[in-house]
Amino acid sequence: MTTMMALVAAIAVAGSVQAKALMMATTTSTDNTGLLDYLAPEFTKDTGIELKWTSVGTGKALKLGMNCDVDVLLVHAPPAEKKYIKDGYAESRKEIMFNDFVIVGPEADPAKVKGMAVEKALATIRTKGKTFVSRGDNSGTNKKEKLLWKAAGGPLPEKEAWYVQTGQGMLASLNITAERGGYTMTDRGTYIKYSHKNGGNPPLKVLVEGGAILKNQYSVLILNSSNCPDAQKELAEAFSAWMAGDRAQKLIADFRLLGMALFTPNAQ
Repeated sequence: MTTMMALVAAIAVAGSVQAKALMMATTTSTDNTGLLDYLAPEFTKDTGIELKWTSVGTGKALKLGMNCDVDVLLVHAPPAEKKYIKDGYAESRKEIMFNDFVIVGPEADPAKVKGMAVEKALATIRTKGKTFVSRGDNSGTNKKEKLLWKAAGGPLPEKEAWYVQTGQGMLASLNITAERGGYTMTDRGTYIKYSHKNGGNPPLKVLVEGGAILKNQYSVLILNSSNCPDAQKELAEAFSAWMAGDRAQKLIADFRLLGMALFTPNAQ
């Protein structure tokens, strides 16, 4: 079935459940950037389904799905998502959009990492003992950060004095990083939002970027009915089909701040 046919079928299903609301667990970046506030009214307009969501780190979002507290997931930790399906908690995964991760820090760049590959940059920050702020919350961003420290060589620096774990979302962690004059890793969409909040001239600048290892893929996961028989699967499938459809993909492409795209649609 083509994407368009799937979307039409999903909307037909949605037409019979117009009074229903879909509850989604999602990552903080889709909420903090304003993307969901932008997309949700369009989704309701097209399908008659009200979209409600809770924004937490991807680890917590996956837990909410595991416990059947929501109907659908929009998250960004592909290795964890694939294991989630293998473990029987979700039955399908649809890639929807992506952006990338970047390392940001003060313009003075005390560790002198600007322009380095991310692995070398993290190794340099470690060697020089410069402040690095981590979300430390098992979010998709935090999961990726841990993988990058491993790629940089050596253990995760959880016990080092220069390694600060906030336990908070990305925007809060960016503000803490700026206060401490340190470095952190963020998705580009949230960084653009942060820049927008700072009048286009934020105290933290992008210093390290580029490379396939920094790709940040977002996907919709449909929960496994065997584990969550009461989850609203038809509504979840309608949402997944809509997000992958031409209209939503164009809306995602057109979502910009400071003239920059926060996400790139890539549904197949």
